[in-house]
Amino acid sequence: MATAAPACVRVASPFMGAPLRPPCNVISAILGPRRAGLAVSAAAAAGGGSPSTVLVTGAGGRTGQIVYKKLKERAGQFVGRGLVRTEESKGKIGGGDDVFIGDISDPESIASAIEGIDALIILTSAVPKMKPGFDPSKGGRPEFYFEEGSYPEQVDWIGQKNQIDAAKSIGVKHIVLVGSMGGTDINHPLNKLGNGNILVWKRKAEQYLADSGLPYTIIRAGGLQDKDGGLRELIVGKDDEILKTETKTITRADVAEVCIQALLFEEAKFKAFDLASKPEGEGTPTTDFRALFAQVNSRF
Repeated sequence: MATAAPACVRVASPFMGAPLRPPCNVISAILGPRRAGLAVSAAAAAGGGSPSTVLVTGAGGRTGQIVYKKLKERAGQFVGRGLVRTEESKGKIGGGDDVFIGDISDPESIASAIEGIDALIILTSAVPKMKPGFDPSKGGRPEFYFEEGSYPEQVDWIGQKNQIDAAKSIGVKHIVLVGSMGGTDINHPLNKLGNGNILVWKRKAEQYLADSGLPYTIIRAGGLQDKDGGLRELIVGKDDEILKTETKTITRADVAEVCIQALLFEEAKFKAFDLASKPEGEGTPTTDFRALFAQVNSRF
């Protein structure tokens, strides 16, 4: 199982391009009162007073770590669990008893982490690695590869399918799956990294989840940034329309927050959407997540 890309790997963002006028049906989240939204959130999460047990897989990755931390900070609403691939990753997020080690390609190894959960947040992803010997001073582009056992087909399709099947077998109430924008374009640059067709396999897993009958939220994030969250107006769209605009990036912290907020509102269920944000200082930072999800009308 692979998690989010390590900090040392730098891949040029495929989401940067010439500015174009946004399409009229890309939805900007115009915001309402934070207090009312969070009050409803707390009531929804409580489910009669009992916190929901939520597992985040890929919890050792850069986005997964943020989700896990947010769950632990909201102990009144959630009992947070994490699934990582190695002891090293477990140590990175505190090494607690609620952090499980498993391989998503092996259903038996993740059974104990899945057992007894109410919701699942899937943040596992294949990670391309740069081939050694690249010298940027000589021009050209770096080449990438996937390690044996960590190809996108194995991680983003089979591994995610295993998680969905395991969650379905115990009657999980909600699955949030984080993918990436760009999946409508077979020629997208991300598909060419290591000849892995990563977006193709991600899309296949998304379709499998949408067809599973389980309540789901599919979040296709734009280019991920390592910046503070909660400072920008979030934008939702569909079918990669956002990629034709100037606003096609989002912070990992904002993606993490949307993952958790999706568990709190019925308006987020059985929906799939692209997610990005306006630049900091433009618009109003999103706080009314019910309104954000209510604007989404696409199931896939």
